[in-house]
Amino acid sequence: MSEKEKLALLEDMFELEEGDLSADTVLDDLEEWDSMSKLSLIVLMNDEFGKKLSGDEIKKFNTVGDILAYMG
Repeated sequence: MSEKEKLALLEDMFELEEGDLSADTVLDDLEEWDSMSKLSLIVLMNDEFGKKLSGDEIKKFNTVGDILAYMG
């Protein structure tokens, strides 16, 4: 899966427009980065990438690029 496709998945999860996110986007700057989006991210990682994501791992994410790197 390309980085563009991964960004599209995240934009869909955050209910953002295409092109709103980049790898440099700081998560704390996103109004949408809340507890519900974190739960959605856990589900997304499991469903799309077969990865189990923990709360401790989520706390380490600072940018969208950190999430993309975790996706692999």
